[in-house]
Amino acid sequence: MTTNSTPEWMRQRERSNLGILRFMVWISLTLGRPVGRVVLRGIALYFLLFSPQARRHSRAYLARALGRPATWRDGYRLVLSFASTVHDRVYLLNDRFDLFDIEFVGNDAVRAALQRQPGALLVGAHLGSFEVLRAMAHSHAHAPVAMMMYEDNARKINTILSAINPQAQQDVVALGHPDSMLKARDRLDAGHLVGLLADRSLANDSTAECMFLGAPARFPVGPWRMAAMLRRPVFFMAGLYLGGNRYRLHFELLADFSTVERGERDDAIAQAMQRYAERLGEHCRQTPYNWFNFFDFWHRT
Repeated sequence: MTTNSTPEWMRQRERSNLGILRFMVWISLTLGRPVGRVVLRGIALYFLLFSPQARRHSRAYLARALGRPATWRDGYRLVLSFASTVHDRVYLLNDRFDLFDIEFVGNDAVRAALQRQPGALLVGAHLGSFEVLRAMAHSHAHAPVAMMMYEDNARKINTILSAINPQAQQDVVALGHPDSMLKARDRLDAGHLVGLLADRSLANDSTAECMFLGAPARFPVGPWRMAAMLRRPVFFMAGLYLGGNRYRLHFELLADFSTVERGERDDAIAQAMQRYAERLGEHCRQTPYNWFNFFDFWHRT
């Protein structure tokens, strides 16, 4: 395991993501979803043309996911998918689930886990839409959801979203604080689902190498150490965008740390991390335009 200096995704300016988010909010509230989706195409093209570094890194990822050299059209589809999920976030956070066709896969396993023990961890990635998870709680009466995330990103997102729907601000536990795990434990003990994204690390995070899309890549260890200490089941979660108004909310059990003894934790963590990387890679191959990482993930440039 190694410790990161400030990772590249944190060094890059976030104006592209935040700028798209602000503009999508305005379009959504002023013009509505059908008109907004027309405008999205122009926004995606602008981003693709004027973000050469992000374009280069995303094409490197797409070549791995697609198994062939990525074209401009592939890059455009990736950015358009990203913009679409940002646009839809406005409606999902206002509980307009009637606008969407959402398929649920594996949610019965989550329900069964919650019946055995209060609380479970949902480990996702920058893959599709996390906000579509609200649809499961709405339609299937699951537990409340808390999200663990990088504090600056949480602050930026909630500032914008509060202007859309003041009641829609997410229950957020900030990562990187001494009491982060204690707050997560309290949510779990109260029967909540606690979600976090495990494909990016913070500065000084420990990382471990896993095979991902045919090459070694480094993933943060922290989420898995926390899961082992909290002794909870961990589910892979992805809200995959399938185009138009269609989403697939996918859950799959990765590990159950409630049965892992202290001396077995390191091996269990390593196995869970590799399984996570494999499931993420499989979803990237099946829905390649859903993984929204626009930086050098494999550190090859």
